[in-house]
Amino acid sequence: MQDFKTGYMTLASPKSMFVSQVIGTAMGCVISPCVFWLFYHAFGTLGQPGSPYPAPYALVYRNIAILGVDGVSALPKNCLVLCCVFFAGAIIINLVRDLAGEKYAKFIPVPMAMAIPFYIGSYFAIDMCVGSLILFVWQKVDKAKADAFGSAVASGLICGDGIWSLPSSFLALGGVQPPICMKFLSRAANVKVDAFLGS
Repeated sequence: MQDFKTGYMTLASPKSMFVSQVIGTAMGCVISPCVFWLFYHAFGTLGQPGSPYPAPYALVYRNIAILGVDGVSALPKNCLVLCCVFFAGAIIINLVRDLAGEKYAKFIPVPMAMAIPFYIGSYFAIDMCVGSLILFVWQKVDKAKADAFGSAVASGLICGDGIWSLPSSFLALGGVQPPICMKFLSRAANVKVDAFLGS
């Protein structure tokens, strides 16, 4: 249904969305195993936390499978209580947002948007934050174009990021090292790095 919502927002017909899903699914049956094989041989640490490709969904689905087999007892202590509290909190926030009206609703956070970084990973939250800031500035400069093309530009950037992973894996297979490396560290780790570089 989220694909049809995207199609509605981009003015695509439901028929074209259905046909594209059928074609995309058929292509995925061939392309996905090939891409996995490529990544598996290019990155020896594929799927491990802290690696360039940690496969966050794999960890989520593994834990869901464990939960399905072992039941609620597999959860950490107080996890179920926290789930219930945050579930109730999300419903209350959505109710307040719906009742507040358009004038004030834009200042109330959307629980779904707040949950995405927990589900996918923190690196995605940084991308979303930067993208939201760009969209905010774009709406101040030209609101009509931002509203009309914002979804299409965001989709293109997401697809571009996904498409780049394929050439990146080819470069890794060829042993090509990047000319520059950028990493975000905690303040404590940064102090240690600065002390090491200074010595």
